[in-house]
Amino acid sequence: MSAPTRLLRRLPSTLVNRIAAGEVVERPASAVKELVENAIDAGARRITVTLKEGGRTFIAVVDDGVGMSPAELALAVERHCTSKLPGDDLADIRTLGFRGEALPSIASVSRFTITSRPAGADTAWSLEIEGGAKGEPKPAAHPAGTRVEVRDLFFATPARLKFLKEPRTESSHVADALRRLAMAHPEVSFRLESEERTLIDLPAANPSLLENADAARLERLSAIMGREFGENTVAIDATREGFRLTGFAGLPTLNRPTGQHQYLFVNGRPVRDKLLAGAVRGAYQDFLARDRHPMVALFLEAPTELVDVNVHPAKTEVRFRDAGIVRGLIVGALRTALSAAGHRASTTVSDAALGAFRPHTGFSAPLPMGYRSGGGSFTSMPRGLAEAAAQFMAPLAVPSARVEGEPVPVVNGNGEALHYPLGVARAQLHETYIVAQTDQGVVIVDQHAAHERLVHERLKNQLEAEGVKRQALLLPEVVEVGEDGARRLATRQSELAEMGLVLEPFGLGAVVVRETPAVLGELDIQGLVRDLADELAEMGDHLSLKEKVEEVCGTLACHTSVRAGRRLTVEEMNALLRQMEATPHSGQCNHGRPTYVELKLADIERLFGRR
Repeated sequence: MSAPTRLLRRLPSTLVNRIAAGEVVERPASAVKELVENAIDAGARRITVTLKEGGRTFIAVVDDGVGMSPAELALAVERHCTSKLPGDDLADIRTLGFRGEALPSIASVSRFTITSRPAGADTAWSLEIEGGAKGEPKPAAHPAGTRVEVRDLFFATPARLKFLKEPRTESSHVADALRRLAMAHPEVSFRLESEERTLIDLPAANPSLLENADAARLERLSAIMGREFGENTVAIDATREGFRLTGFAGLPTLNRPTGQHQYLFVNGRPVRDKLLAGAVRGAYQDFLARDRHPMVALFLEAPTELVDVNVHPAKTEVRFRDAGIVRGLIVGALRTALSAAGHRASTTVSDAALGAFRPHTGFSAPLPMGYRSGGGSFTSMPRGLAEAAAQFMAPLAVPSARVEGEPVPVVNGNGEALHYPLGVARAQLHETYIVAQTDQGVVIVDQHAAHERLVHERLKNQLEAEGVKRQALLLPEVVEVGEDGARRLATRQSELAEMGLVLEPFGLGAVVVRETPAVLGELDIQGLVRDLADELAEMGDHLSLKEKVEEVCGTLACHTSVRAGRRLTVEEMNALLRQMEATPHSGQCNHGRPTYVELKLADIERLFGRR
């Protein structure tokens, strides 16, 4: 081991900048993020990013912002030089950048050129830096705004190059960083080009649309997250103690296997924050299975003195003075908005159902009527086939004539028109699915999933009001759950009793159930108690059941009486439909699966070649 040295010395500025670059510039996407943030802070309305080899050999960021004079150019590439802290107050940060480290850090590990021209100036000026060695500003040709070119990123720190991925992967990271910034700024156009291909082209929102901030934001979010997100969201707008939360949340039936479609912003800054992500998960836990994740884009406006954005060199994390207020605001706002959605389910459910009806040919569109798949030719359909089908369905047909495009009224046995969102029950299929006719099409309901959600909501309401009503079993039921399971259930006896389930230890490794929640009716007691024992093992002993009331109610509701395989009368089917219409969240079961599928008449007519 070498002897320790006591010689203190100041590190060279180039080495200091490279150390800073290691914190700020992790990969090409980090450099692009910093440069685009500078462009947004400069008031740009058009930003174009160009890459070569994923940004490893070339990055160019061009904007039409305010630009800089020669003196400002020379100062901008020095460490800790910024125009964004006019009062030198780190508690009052109103811009995306403020550290004054991005440009010198990037320039210290690359061949760097910045060219800029303020609006109204006669000429532009350019400054070159290579590996931290700064030149002098020189006159150049450039329109108003700024262009930053970064060549051979990390050439001065070759070790960092070894950690970069292939160009396609690095380009995808750049695209993700740019999309996140674009979401928060619909007034700015963003373009990303790589190897002469356009990866992102997002025009600025129409000026007339910008007058409606929500409409402009949803248009931009739909362009990035997909049309289905724009069609299947609920708007968020809530305030609490100086904080305001806006944005859009996807319906629970619009979910994904990972959480990568959850975008969170604080004061316009895209962040990855565990607190915010946890709050979103908590708000949706009543509606989604544990391995499914919602799609959301949430924008939190916070008083600058109550949030610290200076806790991470890359500014991707934030810290709140009172995290409880923020979490409560997110959970409450999301649950309120989802409740207001009522029985609504995402249109992707019906789209998937229609897709299942179409022949799988490799084409995205259904084959035309009369197409013969073997020979690739068209044949005429037999005459009278549609008419024969109409006669077969005559008992369900509407007696009155219909004008093209006019909704079909649903009629009862007396010929009176009824208008229910989920229609009137017409049949039960395989003792599992209810078929209902609506004004504009057909609804197919999964009777068990629907009843599960209705019971779940009833249990929650009873628990919040006067407690869950119980019914005694004529014959108490003994359930074997093992020693650990029996111990956990016995420990939670009083809490389970509040939720309508009365049980007690019975010998070694078993419990006896004496009362059950009345709202459940007949249920699978054995399966219910075993599932509860398993959930208690996952929860641990430190959480009360009230903290996990959504999960417990979901488990109870999952073992209800109206299950697949039970024949229902017409009255029971219609009663279930009316209850669904009056119950929040009834468009999905407790696991995020849809409780019903709606097929519009126009879509059904297309399937049969009538449109």
